[in-house]
Amino acid sequence: MINIGSIRRDLCAALAAAGVLAASATPAMAQVLEQQDPLAGEDAAQVTLTPDFQTQEVVQEDNRPPAVQEWTGPQADALKSVLQNIGSEGLDPADYRIGALEGAMLSGDRDGLNYVASEQFRWLVEDLRDGRTPMEARRQWFVVDPDPDLLPSNELMAQVLESGDIRSIVDILAPVHADYAALRDALAATPAGDTEARRMIRANMDRWRWLPRDLGGQYLLTNVPEYQLRLMVNGRIINTYRTIVGAPGRTATPQMMETVEGVVFNPTWTVPQSIVRGEGLGERVLNNPQWARRNGYRATRGANGWITVVQQPGPQNSLGRMKLDMPNAHAIFLHDTPARNLFDSSNRARSHGCVRVERALELAMTVAILGQGATRDEAVAISTSGEYTRVPVERTMPVYITYFTMGVDVDGNLRSYNDIYNRDAPVLAALDAPRVDNRARETDEEAVELIDDIRTTAT
Repeated sequence: MINIGSIRRDLCAALAAAGVLAASATPAMAQVLEQQDPLAGEDAAQVTLTPDFQTQEVVQEDNRPPAVQEWTGPQADALKSVLQNIGSEGLDPADYRIGALEGAMLSGDRDGLNYVASEQFRWLVEDLRDGRTPMEARRQWFVVDPDPDLLPSNELMAQVLESGDIRSIVDILAPVHADYAALRDALAATPAGDTEARRMIRANMDRWRWLPRDLGGQYLLTNVPEYQLRLMVNGRIINTYRTIVGAPGRTATPQMMETVEGVVFNPTWTVPQSIVRGEGLGERVLNNPQWARRNGYRATRGANGWITVVQQPGPQNSLGRMKLDMPNAHAIFLHDTPARNLFDSSNRARSHGCVRVERALELAMTVAILGQGATRDEAVAISTSGEYTRVPVERTMPVYITYFTMGVDVDGNLRSYNDIYNRDAPVLAALDAPRVDNRARETDEEAVELIDDIRTTAT
């Protein structure tokens, strides 16, 4: 367990020593860092460890409960009640063949009852745990949910049948995030006649089920349409940061679940060949060394004649003063930008896919200290050195890049956001269509490597 109160005090001191507070010097930022901290003091909250999904005990195939299990009449009746009331979780009771379950209960056919009840229970588990929306309707969704491995359907069935508490399956599987609860409350408060509002609430409740049920003790979560990033510890927002995300189209930011393995201070930027060759930057750097030095560019020509251009650390570097190292097939990461004026824009869907973060050096120091990759003094020295430095973190932190068009904003208010990538329509259509069984766990969409170009934000 780590006392985050002491870490935050170290962070504030480090930011002041590095000149970040003075340089940023906005009243709002000073308040975020220096006013009462809910995690500071003698009773500071302890950071719980992020679940390690790779170390869970695996039940041997031969010992797993069967797909069809024994159901008594009262247990089947309790399941019927759960299915009839599942609309409160944003699911549709019509998906679960309640009539067939009633018929099996009345028939006296025990084998038939066992089969129907087991099947409907499994369908319910899959929708509560994994989401009702099939993968083909989740555009650019590259998260692989670990919950089916952690909470297998047949084992859950055996668990609730043994306890007799069939209703508990809803509490076992419903997302634990407070934003899901807020959407559930909003659904309960929305009149049945307001079908469009209810459809949007249900769609965004389902998006929470696409993620791991437990996001971990500490993590970063960014909601692309909201243009905001949250640092979360033990279910509470510690800091928030405005973001710039990918422009609609090919450069739209994909939805991912990745891991921060390190923090890069004073990063270099390898310029993509579309600029080096396509726009002649390589020749310009080689032929105009003074201009190149002034802008931090270094170029080398290989034996094949190709020119490689790397922008060195400095105030004009396209990645700013930091980036979070989170290896992934898309080459997407969180980073700084020298064009900080763009954070004041209302439309911040302007990048080539990566997520740019305001007060980025503050975030970098926070992650480095929380991850025990650097002490306060080390973070100050590294950040002010001007030298490229990668700080690996001992305690890695998950990053969730999500897409919610309705949710709780950073001020605690439930609101809607613009569907900037037009991703609502396929989700809504899937929820209106008949339920799909045997759904894929992973997308078959191609992971396109997105090469960020700072100049795309300048329009």
